[in-house]
Amino acid sequence: MTSSVANGGTEVTRLWTGDYYNEGNSSKESIFDKVREECGVFGVYGHPDAANLSYYGLHALQHRGEESCGICASDEGTFHYHRGMGLVKEVFDRDRMESLKGNQAIGHVRYSTSGSSHLGNAQPLVFKYRGGDLAVCTNGNLVNEPVIRKELEESGSIFQTTSDTEVIAHLIARSSKDLVEAVKDAFLRLIGGYAFLIQTKDYLIAACDPHGLRPLVMGRLGEAYIFASESCALETIGAEYVRDVQPGELLVLSKDGLREERFAPMKRRAICSMEYIYFARPDSDIYGANLHSSRKRMGQILAQESFVDADIVTGVPDSSISAAIGYAEQTGIPYELGLIKNKYTGRTFIQPSQELREKGVKMKLSAVRKVVEGRRVVMIDDSIVRGTTSLRIVNMLREAGALEVHVRITSPPFMNPCYYGIDTPNPGDLIASSKSVEEIRRAINADSLYFLTEKGLRDAVGIHPDEYNNGLCMACFNNDYPTPVRFEDAKLTSCSCD
Repeated sequence: MTSSVANGGTEVTRLWTGDYYNEGNSSKESIFDKVREECGVFGVYGHPDAANLSYYGLHALQHRGEESCGICASDEGTFHYHRGMGLVKEVFDRDRMESLKGNQAIGHVRYSTSGSSHLGNAQPLVFKYRGGDLAVCTNGNLVNEPVIRKELEESGSIFQTTSDTEVIAHLIARSSKDLVEAVKDAFLRLIGGYAFLIQTKDYLIAACDPHGLRPLVMGRLGEAYIFASESCALETIGAEYVRDVQPGELLVLSKDGLREERFAPMKRRAICSMEYIYFARPDSDIYGANLHSSRKRMGQILAQESFVDADIVTGVPDSSISAAIGYAEQTGIPYELGLIKNKYTGRTFIQPSQELREKGVKMKLSAVRKVVEGRRVVMIDDSIVRGTTSLRIVNMLREAGALEVHVRITSPPFMNPCYYGIDTPNPGDLIASSKSVEEIRRAINADSLYFLTEKGLRDAVGIHPDEYNNGLCMACFNNDYPTPVRFEDAKLTSCSCD
C-alpha cells in the first residue's frame, strides 16, 4: 500500500510502515509526545461467557494498548486462543468469538516500542509444559529479565519470543514443585513492576509485584471472579468491584474456590503516579482514589501553588480536562473548551515526514478561535516529555488569537526514564533532564510555566498518607526508584512485551 503527498510541488510516495497500519508505531513518531502505558490485562474465572466478557473488558482497557490484543479461553482443559495486531474490535469478529469457548479466560491489550511490533510478542503467550497448557499475560516490566534469560539460555532453555513474559513460563516449567509453588518461586526471582494473570486447565492465578507498581483489581459478577488492570473494565461488564490486588499477593482460583496467598511480603508501596496523572481512565478507581477526583484536586492545588490572572482556563484533551475544571473552580476563572480533540482521525497510515508531523497535530487537536481570541489563556496539561507537543499547542493557541498562554502542568518535571512498564524516551530526549523550568518555558513559547510540586501531587492523590511518598512511585520525577534498576545486562526497553 502506498500514499502520495505533496512536497514542494512534487508528489512523494510513502510506504505504509508494515503489513498493518500501526506496525512499529512508536511513541517517538507519534504526533503527541506523551509517554505511553504498555499493557492492560483482563481475566474471568467461572463464567460460561468468559471470552465475550473479556472482549468487552479489553475494549474498556483499549487506551492502555492499541497495537495488539489477544484472548485465551479454557474449555474443560482445552485452550482456545487468538491474538492479532490492531484494536480489539478489529482483531475479534463474531465467528472468532464463537470459537473461544470456556468458563475461564485471560486477555491482553498491548503497546510496543519501535522494532518489536510483531505478532510473536502479542499476548497472552501460550505454552506447553509437563502439566499441559499454560497461558500468561502481564502488564509491566521485569528489570532483571536479561539476567534471568541469560541464565536460562546457558542451561538449555530455548526462547521463542523477545517478550520477558516468556521468562516466567520457563521458570515455572523448570520447577519440580506443583504449579502454585512453582509460580511463587518464579515471582521471587523477578525484580520490577508487574501484574500477572496465569491460566492453566485447573487454575487462574493473579499476582502483583511486592511494590504494587502496576494496578490490578478484583471484581465479582454473580459467582464469577473478574480481574482487570482498571476498575472501569468491571463497570463495563456489570461486575462489582471487590478490592485491589495487594502488593506481593497471589490469588489462586480453582474448582475449590478462591485462595488468598502471598509469594512475598509487601515492600515499600509504590503505585505508579502516572496512572493517576495520565494513564488510567477518569472513571477508574485505584486504591480507593477516583481518577477524575484526583486530577481535579491536582488542578485545584496547582491553582493554589501558581495562580495567574487570566480570562479562561482550558485543558488539553482528554486527560487534562478534569484538572482544568479543578483549576477553574479554585481560581474562579471560567473553564472553556478552548481546545477540541478530533476523535475520528485514528492513527496515520503513513510514516509522516517531520514537516507533515508538525502540521499533523491539527488533525487531532484544534483551537476554538472564538473562545481564545483576544483572551489570556491558562492551558492545563498533564506532563511535558520532549516539549514538542507543548510548543505546537501553545503556538496553535497564539495563532487562534490568544493574547497570552500560561502553561500549568499537573505533574512535576518528567526527567527520568521509567523501568516498570512505561514507554519513555531516552533520558537525553526528556526536556526536563537538561533544561530548567525557565528554559523549558522559552522552548515551548509560553508566557509562564509551572509544574505541580511533588507534595502537591501526593496531596492530590491522597492515598496511604502514612506511607513513604504516600504509597506512590515518583522515580520519573525524583530518580528515587523503589527497586534496583541497573544490571550488567541492561535492558533497553521499558516494556515487558518487548
